[in-house]
Amino acid sequence: MKIKTLLVGLLLMTGVASASAQTDSICISNSSVSHEAVRAGNFKDAYQPWRVVLDNCPLLRFYTFTDGFRILKYFLDEDNKANNNARTSEEYKKYFDELMEVHDLRLKYIPEFQKTVKNVPSVESSIGVKAIDYISYAPNPDVDQAYAWLSESANAVQGQSSVPVLHYFLEMSMNKLKKDESHKEQFIQDYLNATQYVDEAIENAKDGAKDQFQNVKDNLVALFINSGAADCESLQEIYGDKVEENKNDLEYLKKVIDIMKMMKCTEEEAYFQASYYVYQIEPTTDAAAGCAYMAFKKGDIDGAVKFFDESIDLETDNIKKAEKAYMAAAVLTSAKKLSQARSYCQKAISYNENYGAPYIMIAQLYATSPNWSDESALNKCTYFLIVDKLQRAKAVDPSVTEEANKLIGTYSRYTPSAQDLFMLGYKAGDRITIGGWIGESTTIR
Repeated sequence: MKIKTLLVGLLLMTGVASASAQTDSICISNSSVSHEAVRAGNFKDAYQPWRVVLDNCPLLRFYTFTDGFRILKYFLDEDNKANNNARTSEEYKKYFDELMEVHDLRLKYIPEFQKTVKNVPSVESSIGVKAIDYISYAPNPDVDQAYAWLSESANAVQGQSSVPVLHYFLEMSMNKLKKDESHKEQFIQDYLNATQYVDEAIENAKDGAKDQFQNVKDNLVALFINSGAADCESLQEIYGDKVEENKNDLEYLKKVIDIMKMMKCTEEEAYFQASYYVYQIEPTTDAAAGCAYMAFKKGDIDGAVKFFDESIDLETDNIKKAEKAYMAAAVLTSAKKLSQARSYCQKAISYNENYGAPYIMIAQLYATSPNWSDESALNKCTYFLIVDKLQRAKAVDPSVTEEANKLIGTYSRYTPSAQDLFMLGYKAGDRITIGGWIGESTTIR
């Protein structure tokens, strides 16, 4: 009895092995036929043998999935052409469902393929590929579903994401915003993330791909600007109350500051408050600058200058130090503290000798108080010095040339005549020191 049982078992095992070998043989044969047909662009003949492989041995070859994408997209595109892109035929829906099925199977088996096959993409990046095909071919794409897949993919793969994934990630986020206003804050965060990922991609890309990613970045900026979420009023509305709610959350507060700086919304109360709370938790150059703006808005000139000083001290980049010193000068100018304003302009120049704006500001400071003598002609010599500063501005910083030239044209009209100066014992080429708080010398011409 035991011998009979053993024989039956052996026969069954032999039958199973034989059936398995037969299935493997059929799969290999059909895989070869379908793959060669795909390579030849003969998608109609590729379909049936490819389907056999997918149904019976999906783990045979990884290219079964990529071949499937090409085959099914061919049928979908052909149906679109025949039906004016209606996407309503039963055939179209059948092939679309199959396309999504192939994506799902690929996602399911990727971990298995990664054990034995090189260069298999990650599950997360493949979700992004599925999302793009879904957007491209779904009869009625669901924005929420597309966004969910793209968000999962982009935020996982980040700077390794493809060009389409990064673009459609933000586009779907914007479309979600259009139907749901509560998505606005997340949309802004998605924009920040997407641009960060693009910057990473640009940094790591080869020359040919850099331009593609740069184009994507330009498109992301355009999407953000056109979204309606980019204006300062909207940002204030989003972050106004939440800054107070998150006043001890350093990471959140820094995010608010970064967003509002990026959008040049540094006059909003949310920016001021976020800066103030960050400064209390962890004094930084940006937080101190934010506090400076807040003090200035409240009319506290001395407080504003104090915070700018701290911001300069905390800053490590000399270019940015120069900008903050210039802002302090602007604050002092508004309060007509001319000598102090000039000192901060000079400080800005000491940090960045190619910074033209401080020279222009000094020229304008001098123009507000040209009178230092009882002689009108000598007072007019101040304008020689003003022109000197403007000439210097455009010499060190070509970006201010247009502004400097306009001011030179204006102030040159106020210089004294040679005859008036001759009567006072001066001629062209002589040096003269401008008195009063100015105390600088210039050349008569």
